[in-house]
Amino acid sequence: MVEHGDIRVVHCGGSKINFRDPVITHDSRFLLCASGEAVKVFSTSTEECIHELRGHTGLVTGVLLRPSNHLQVYSSSLDGTLRLWDFTDGILIKTCVIGYPIYSFYASAKHENVIFIVASMPSDKRAERFQLVAVHLPQSGDQMVEAQELSAVLSGVNPNPAAIAFGRGGEFIASVNDLQLEVYFFKKQKSFRFFLKEDNKKGGWNTFTCVACHPKDDCIATGHEDGKIRLWRNFNHNKEYTYSTLHWHHSAVSSLCFTPEGTNLLSGGVESVLIQWRYNQESERDFLPRLGGAITHITVSPDGSLFCTSHSDNKITIIQSCVKVSAVIQGLVKGDSIRTDLMMDPRSKALVLNGKPGHLQFYSLQRDKLLYNLDIVQQEYIHESGLQQFEVVKAAFDASGSWLATVEERHQKVAELELNLKLWAFDEQTQSFVLNTTISAPHDAQITAMCFCQATDSQTTLLVSTSKDGHFKAWQLAAPAHTEGTDDEGPSWLCDFVSAYHGLVPECCSFSADGSLLAVAFQEVVTVWSPSTWELLTTLSQPPGAVSDLCFGRLSCSKYLLGTTASNLLCWNLLTCSLEWTTSMDVRRLVADPLSENMAAFCYQSGSTDLFVFKPSEPRPLFSHKAVCSGKVTQAVFAPREEMLESCKESRQWLNRSQLYFLTQQMDLMTFTTKAEEDRLLASSKQLVIDDSVAMTPFYLLLGKHRQQQLEHQDSDSSLWAERTALPQTSASMKELLQTPAHVLPSTSYLCSMFVQSLLISVSDAREEKAHAEEEMESEKEEEDSEEEMESSRSKPELAAAAATESDTPALTKAQARELRRVRKLDHSWLAGLLDS
Repeated sequence: MVEHGDIRVVHCGGSKINFRDPVITHDSRFLLCASGEAVKVFSTSTEECIHELRGHTGLVTGVLLRPSNHLQVYSSSLDGTLRLWDFTDGILIKTCVIGYPIYSFYASAKHENVIFIVASMPSDKRAERFQLVAVHLPQSGDQMVEAQELSAVLSGVNPNPAAIAFGRGGEFIASVNDLQLEVYFFKKQKSFRFFLKEDNKKGGWNTFTCVACHPKDDCIATGHEDGKIRLWRNFNHNKEYTYSTLHWHHSAVSSLCFTPEGTNLLSGGVESVLIQWRYNQESERDFLPRLGGAITHITVSPDGSLFCTSHSDNKITIIQSCVKVSAVIQGLVKGDSIRTDLMMDPRSKALVLNGKPGHLQFYSLQRDKLLYNLDIVQQEYIHESGLQQFEVVKAAFDASGSWLATVEERHQKVAELELNLKLWAFDEQTQSFVLNTTISAPHDAQITAMCFCQATDSQTTLLVSTSKDGHFKAWQLAAPAHTEGTDDEGPSWLCDFVSAYHGLVPECCSFSADGSLLAVAFQEVVTVWSPSTWELLTTLSQPPGAVSDLCFGRLSCSKYLLGTTASNLLCWNLLTCSLEWTTSMDVRRLVADPLSENMAAFCYQSGSTDLFVFKPSEPRPLFSHKAVCSGKVTQAVFAPREEMLESCKESRQWLNRSQLYFLTQQMDLMTFTTKAEEDRLLASSKQLVIDDSVAMTPFYLLLGKHRQQQLEHQDSDSSLWAERTALPQTSASMKELLQTPAHVLPSTSYLCSMFVQSLLISVSDAREEKAHAEEEMESEKEEEDSEEEMESSRSKPELAAAAATESDTPALTKAQARELRRVRKLDHSWLAGLLDS
């Protein structure tokens, strides 16, 4: 058995971008957000991910702009480190080791070189409690430093970042937890606590959910579970405090945020409506409704030109200050549960699973971007608890990606079930799937499994579905019927075969790789059928227990059929129709790699899930990884790689052709990566990214990006531009200046003075050039006068001969004649000396 070694589990593309508050840069051009173990940098205008800041080995729990340098950003993680980045270049500047997992953190301009973190209190073993700690960052030139000075500020705080806020630029801290508001003043080093009753007279819940502080006034805004907003004043006294109440939300207020000038207060909640309250004029407010999922975070850019809302459907909406949506950054939609399997679209190589209610989402793992949503139910979704609506529960692709089958169901009552089987054809013109056939009530009960025949050389397209009604059905694509007087509507789907086995309920089904066999598990019995004749070939026995999953071997292992029960993993040899081997384990997911013989089994035990990668021909695992995640793995899939890896080690060869993705109970999409892959991603994230919208400054011109284009379009007739000396383009010092990280360069004022001096022209040189030009003009004038005197003294016969010869040759222009005279005056003695030598 081979242990994981240098292979580790990471949050992959599709990670949550709504986990923490996003950050908008000072120029409002970029948006930064925590995404798994990385920080993503998006363009606010194009919605594209420019690059990722990678380096953390744990979940990133916060992103903050550095107060003293708006081109740098801090990130915190559960790996116990704070990292300082230059986000424009994607360069890691410094890493500060704290030693404790960081759940959230804060910074203030009034507290220089101090970061406030929320960490778990190690002394309390009964229940996990958190405290706010001030970390004094070491002033060292080393890239890796360790924090030595830690001082506790508040204890018993809420780890949610929305529960703590700084007031008046850092003069005090407001913290809410349960029914308590605590305000701590740094200058006085004194805190005041204010409590609310659990519920008021009208039955509303007063529990605090979030807090925000006015940037200029002594005012604290708190959100509550009953949808109310309280504005607290005079909170520097325990008994003289006052508060006013605002109420519009019907459910809990999830986020509050003041604008930089303090003129407006923004609030949001499950209604997915952004409310803009006028400060001190609370009766006046603006609304921006229908933003999608419930609002989880609200952020405002430092200049106040952009608002930003995060939503529960893993989406970030960028809003202009005029309350108009300008951009939407959509991540992988993660609902309460995934009913369909994780699938790979054979055409787009996109990950396909449940998305918005009634939709399938197509997500590109390479670009880490949502491609599109396919509306399956084609009905408006009504957001009302307790209302039963259609849900997409099953989906499957054929081998070429030309057909997609979906199952949708709705429970009206316990005895009533509405069921639809839909077949979708891929349209080349629209590059999307179009509904071809709808089959109402394909079975009398719930459909338990569905799969296509994946044989690429098959002449017919075949789909098999199994149901709790005790039957499995084969659906075949039929050619269109050509009748006179009717239009050809294209092919449609018909039921080709129906069968059952002794009244048992079929739980799962699977086709062999060549499509010659179909295996259907009827509880404890596995039946093998021939799809060409629909003849029952054989039945396979196994130890007691219902078979929950079936999978055929691939390539050299195609003679094996694997199955799982609640306590065993089974392998049958189809040539001998006998049980080849069995092992005792609780396999929750069994997936096959379509490009190799490898199979992956996720086993649940002791509250966590283990992974075993093996070949059916040999029960000894090729690779194992203990506790890949806490809880159970709900879905998994092998995704073919665009570029094959070249790994020689046996423990990593199973990752060469395909990459394994799996979904946890917490709806986290995870994958396995090697150290070589991480190094490659880290190197690519450090590349310099230059935006095309950079202002045309002298520094920008020195990059030489458009230098060649300017030379090609230059006017060739202009002698003045031809005589001008070109600027130096690629000098070693200039390259070093542009490629050196900003934190190791001298001060900007020092560099700026040197750069401006290099552009200036000395006064003495300008005067010398002017005097030289005046001397040339005087000499040219004297030559013209002497030539005119010589021409007037010519005899008439000479003038006639000259006129005859001039008529045969073209006359020179004044500029050409002046240039000819200049050439005549040049000293060519150096050429004679060169020839003599």
